[in-house]
Amino acid sequence: MIKFADEAIIEVCSGKGGNGCIAFRREKYVPHGGPAGGDGGRGGDVIFVVKRNLRTLAHLRYKQKFKARNGGDGEGRNRFGKDGEDVIIPLPPGSIIRDAKTGTLIREFTTESEDERFVFLEGGKGGWGNVHFKTSTNQAPQYAHEGKPGESRLLSVELNIMADVGLVGFPNAGKSSLLDFFTNARPKIAPYPFTTKIPNLGVLNVDNERDIIIADIPGIIEGASDGAGLGFKFLKHISRTAGLVFIIDCSDDGCFGAFEKLKLELESFSKELETKPRIVLCNKLDVEGAEERFKEIKKQLKDENVLGMSIFERTGMNDARKAIIALVDAVELKTEKQAEQAKAQKSAFMAERSVCDTREVQYPGQE
Repeated sequence: MIKFADEAIIEVCSGKGGNGCIAFRREKYVPHGGPAGGDGGRGGDVIFVVKRNLRTLAHLRYKQKFKARNGGDGEGRNRFGKDGEDVIIPLPPGSIIRDAKTGTLIREFTTESEDERFVFLEGGKGGWGNVHFKTSTNQAPQYAHEGKPGESRLLSVELNIMADVGLVGFPNAGKSSLLDFFTNARPKIAPYPFTTKIPNLGVLNVDNERDIIIADIPGIIEGASDGAGLGFKFLKHISRTAGLVFIIDCSDDGCFGAFEKLKLELESFSKELETKPRIVLCNKLDVEGAEERFKEIKKQLKDENVLGMSIFERTGMNDARKAIIALVDAVELKTEKQAEQAKAQKSAFMAERSVCDTREVQYPGQE
């Protein structure tokens, strides 16, 4: 079984250019043949490509050094050396590459980057053969250029899960079941805590032209923001989502403080997470006493959008689906308005600047 991996350190090397060749014509009946050394081939490049079907960086754990091929040396009869083969490194959407020594951001890949080829390191240029150095005073040059060396870098690769909605809840609250019900994902589901060991992504189909990506993050426990349990390792993935769906297990009395505890863990990890748009889904209303607990939670959280449901009995699921879609719609509308405002402000600034540049300057004494 391949383990989830969201970080990796790799070394990448572009290929060295091939050396130019020192050679001379040796054809019969050409006793004083001139230079005929070909150029060296170009070294291979280091190229990153985003592939949607990749979900983890596990392939970078097993192979940590990627080296492009060197260019071939030039040959006699003006034959060029063969160009070195590129090394192509596939990455999942949401990957970020940084310099491992300085932490400097090099590139961030999004879902829009799919199949984009990012040439990170170019291979060394091939050296010139001696045919380039023939002059009127040097008809038989005895030298050629060496190929240029390739480059080598140590990189840190990180993965941020790309999703519209993140499911937040304590272990065994029903996050995986909800994902299974609404999307085409098939997460592992079992009646015990920590069934989910890796983030799972699913696609909620809204209509023929639109999908919503939902991320099931492994269960958070108290102290997750301080490194306890599985939650801390994956809390950073929630930061990229547009909104949050809190799922509370109403099958026992522990549900009453669940929302505040979850919110506290998120706030301790990042203030931004606590302010994200959210809805609260109270699950397992089919259990005896759960309906009463749900009503009490709704009273306690009167400022939140709280809905009840039972994934087991398939009740309240349509309302939950509508609430998730409305959550994403509200975020997207807000983002669009902010973009329009920024565009309008920029247009107004440019117009004002244009007026200032063309305004007639009045000099002293000028009428």
